[in-house]
Amino acid sequence: MQYLYIYLAAVSLIGFFMMAADKRKAIKSKPRVSEKTLFITAWIGGSLGVYLGIFAFRHKTKHKNFTVGLPFIMAAQIAAVLLISGLKFT
Repeated sequence: MQYLYIYLAAVSLIGFFMMAADKRKAIKSKPRVSEKTLFITAWIGGSLGVYLGIFAFRHKTKHKNFTVGLPFIMAAQIAAVLLISGLKFT
């Protein structure tokens, strides 16, 4: 279980820094990190980092896919971790 938490933390950090890089690139009008890449990072466990990056960098705050979709991905991941760890929802 410890390795799962390390994995999730690492992927979340990657997602957070990807949001920072995309924001920098947006400001400088350089080629951007694709939304598909950001969502794939979220789906493979980095949803918390990507979600925190939205607010830390004020980036993609007007995109409903991110402001609404990421919390759903995060909720699914939290539920999966709880199920894997044997915790009950009651």
